[in-house]
Amino acid sequence: MKFKFEDLIIWQKGMDLGEDMNTLSRTFPKEELYNLSSQLKRAADSIALNISEGSILQSGPEYRKFLGYSIRSVAEVVTCLHKAKRRNYLKEEDFQKYYKDCFDIMNMTIAFRNKIKH
Repeated sequence: MKFKFEDLIIWQKGMDLGEDMNTLSRTFPKEELYNLSSQLKRAADSIALNISEGSILQSGPEYRKFLGYSIRSVAEVVTCLHKAKRRNYLKEEDFQKYYKDCFDIMNMTIAFRNKIKH
């Protein structure tokens, strides 16, 4: 037995990204604990949380709204990654990997949202 949203690739990828960002944030300096680290973790976790929350709604427009929240959270993660790179907390190759993960999740989520009736 499982929930329908658990079969969604966007939810699975969102869950993976959340764990990756949690692990990454632990490598940041301690002074970032309540700033960039916290923001990155919350934004990354919000991706899958909003996909699952929206999936229980019966209304297409409401589900689309929650998918929009998820898309905005991906953009927030990307901005946190840029901040981390600028502050030299993140190597270029790691930045590129996480950036691609975000790019893929965002595009998949937009495509999924576009298939849901208004």
